[in-house]
Amino acid sequence: MKKTIKQAMGTSPISNKRKINIPWLFEMAWRDSRKNRSRLFLFISSIIFGIAALVAIYAFRYNIQNDINEQATTLVGADLVISSNKPVDPAMQPLLDSIGQTRSQERSFASMIYFPKSQGTRLVQIRALQGDFPYYGSIETTPLQAAGKFRNAKMALVDRTLMLQFNAHVNDSIKVGNVTFLIAGVLNKAPGQTGISTSVAPIVYIPLQYLQQTGLTEKGSRINYSFYYKLAGNINVNQLVKKIDTRLDKAEMNYETVETRKESTGRSFEDLTRFLSLVGFIALLLGCVGVASAIHIYIREKITSIAIMRCLGVKAAEAFLIFLIQIVGIGFIGAVIGAALGTLIQHLLPFLLKDFLPFTISVNISWMAIGQGILLGVIISILFALLPLISIRNISPLNTLRMSYEDVNLASDPLRWLVYLLILSFVIIFTFLQLDSWVGTLFFTLGIIIAFLILTVVAWLLMRLMKLFIKASWNYLLRQGFANLYRPNNQTIILIVSIGLSTAFICTLFFIQQIVINQVTLSSSGNQPNMLLFDIQSSQENAIAALTRQQNLPIMQQVPVVTIRLEKVNGKTAADVKKDNSIKVSHKAFANEYRVTYRDSLTPSEKIIDGAWVGKAAPDKEVVVSIEESFSKRTHINMGDHLVFNVQGIMMPVVVGSIRKVNWNKIQTNFQVVFPTGVLEDAPQFHVLLTRVASPKASAHFQQLVVQQFPNVSIVDLGQVLSVVDDLLTKIGYVIKFMSAFSIITGLIVLIASVRISKYQRINESVLLRSLGASRKQIFAITAFEYLFLGVLSALTGILIAIGATWILAKYSFEVSYSINYLLAVAIFLLISLLTVIIGLLNSRSALNNSPLEILRSNA
Repeated sequence: MKKTIKQAMGTSPISNKRKINIPWLFEMAWRDSRKNRSRLFLFISSIIFGIAALVAIYAFRYNIQNDINEQATTLVGADLVISSNKPVDPAMQPLLDSIGQTRSQERSFASMIYFPKSQGTRLVQIRALQGDFPYYGSIETTPLQAAGKFRNAKMALVDRTLMLQFNAHVNDSIKVGNVTFLIAGVLNKAPGQTGISTSVAPIVYIPLQYLQQTGLTEKGSRINYSFYYKLAGNINVNQLVKKIDTRLDKAEMNYETVETRKESTGRSFEDLTRFLSLVGFIALLLGCVGVASAIHIYIREKITSIAIMRCLGVKAAEAFLIFLIQIVGIGFIGAVIGAALGTLIQHLLPFLLKDFLPFTISVNISWMAIGQGILLGVIISILFALLPLISIRNISPLNTLRMSYEDVNLASDPLRWLVYLLILSFVIIFTFLQLDSWVGTLFFTLGIIIAFLILTVVAWLLMRLMKLFIKASWNYLLRQGFANLYRPNNQTIILIVSIGLSTAFICTLFFIQQIVINQVTLSSSGNQPNMLLFDIQSSQENAIAALTRQQNLPIMQQVPVVTIRLEKVNGKTAADVKKDNSIKVSHKAFANEYRVTYRDSLTPSEKIIDGAWVGKAAPDKEVVVSIEESFSKRTHINMGDHLVFNVQGIMMPVVVGSIRKVNWNKIQTNFQVVFPTGVLEDAPQFHVLLTRVASPKASAHFQQLVVQQFPNVSIVDLGQVLSVVDDLLTKIGYVIKFMSAFSIITGLIVLIASVRISKYQRINESVLLRSLGASRKQIFAITAFEYLFLGVLSALTGILIAIGATWILAKYSFEVSYSINYLLAVAIFLLISLLTVIIGLLNSRSALNNSPLEILRSNA
């Protein structure tokens, strides 16, 4: 090395005016790395899985965007779709007829169907179709000709899942309302359909000309009306919808084009990929902790080499650049490996998410994603290695004699604070790019900073307390093990921070996953209703109640439902709200239909949190209604506000008299708006009945009786819903667990790397103890005590941080009830503690199994 340095620097190595020899710096970085490449690769392995996760997600995002652009026409199936949830106003019919000559129409609604062969019943989505829709793509059926054959005869297409569930075959029959249809074919896929939507509401196609005969279009039925258009090539769709938008809006009709579908679908999957990217970013942050801790210890070990180079005339900047080149080089290699791994992993994402996607996802290599991953890996390698690297500038030739990293003063180095600022800026900017929310970014970043500070303070207190409380009367092995926590060259802070953060991230992912899944998992146990009957007409209410009692089933709830729209809030209409930004009421409040009820008392799931409940309308006084808490927050409608509702064409002024907190988790009817009795009794309405059946056999028998006698009534078997929800949650769980695996694997690598690289710190101490006569068993015990205490304290602090973070997320972000699986927390605590001890003991093998002279020679 001396010859190389002198050759590179000439006759005056001490001169600070000479130019930096860049080729020589690369040569020195290469030579110095030869012995340390395994250690350097260990540090960079911390970010490989984080980079892999992000590259896979970025490639998935780019492929989705390309596929949406290419397949949007088949998702819509037409150039223009106009829809409404109420019958078309006759005044609008000429406009609809004038838009294009090639058109189709469809009526869709939920209804029960009956399989005469198996006597099975099921709630489905009926689509009554007329015309040649879809114009782009196809209705995929078995046999192929069934998609065209059913349109002109009394035939139906039945979803594949239904055919399997009821063991039905082509040419069997189904009964929809009062009409029996021949099954023309199995429906494999409809335009825009996903696997999840099929499970929740299977589709059955019938010809529109037979809809009236089914008897399912009576007054009060909830039907969606859709009109599909294929336009001539010379017609600009965007200009056309701009021209008719105002008239459609007044008629309360919506439209969709290929471009609007691209935007809405893109937004939906942008949210998905942002969530996945954030999970990947957590894995990457764990990797960053690994990078910083590994380089911190690596530079400690290099003090001798750096001090010798400084004695031979190497400038501080040159020493810094030598090791920076090493970091950049190994960081680039790690990023390339991570990008390659991510490119392979992206093939799994379409498989995991196929049931949530209404289109086919291609799996192409995205060079943009690979480039982003490699660039990100290099930036992280530099950024998180800078803090220990800048200390090189402060290593003087005197360190050849006084070998202590603590003598290298970082506190007064202004560059230290610049590096902190750069790291903080990186975390903030990258988090914002994933969340697209400054509030979310602020809380996420503050959470990381607080966790880091807590772990640092815990480590600092540990060192101070050990120094104060260790007594000479303690067992020698115990005293030596705990003394290692505060002696010079200790690794207490770096290990507690890295292991603690890894534990905190891993536990938070597990806890949040469990809370979310538990929150949406329904339970049919106890005495809760498990069957819901709706679309009951007023004339059928008593007859269905009597039928329910005949079957010895309880009537747990019988509720009238009225459909209304909001017209005014404090005298302001939707048009006024759109024009005046100072009005706080949300314009979305006017866009929806509301299904409300009337009653004279609260249900057990409701509680008044503001105002007073009014159960009966007073004559000649303004009607007082009660609104639900989250509805009030979303729409900014508050106590005392005056509203005007459109009740089937009749304007009804009301005032908000109370706000209710509703427990939506209970299986019963809950409403956003509740009227008092004495107001809506004569309004057009349908009824809902809730009951409980004891077994699947009783459920099937009751459904058969209802469908045969009241074909317009729809039934939801909550037992079937539970199975669908369970299947859905299982699929969601696969996605969450798959993404969490990157963080878990990275956390384990950081743990292994942090403890493993500290091996080189402990070798000299072990050799010294061996030279003084310590036995293998004694060194083994001293090491075990040290790492056991580090592992226990790190894991415990990390889990406590995770519990606090989970509580905050559950309460303020997910707004769900907080619960923790403490058995899981204990299992993670024991695993992390045990793993820390095992890796720490494995580090000491060479000191235990070889003579002190052999160890010193091998590490010289």
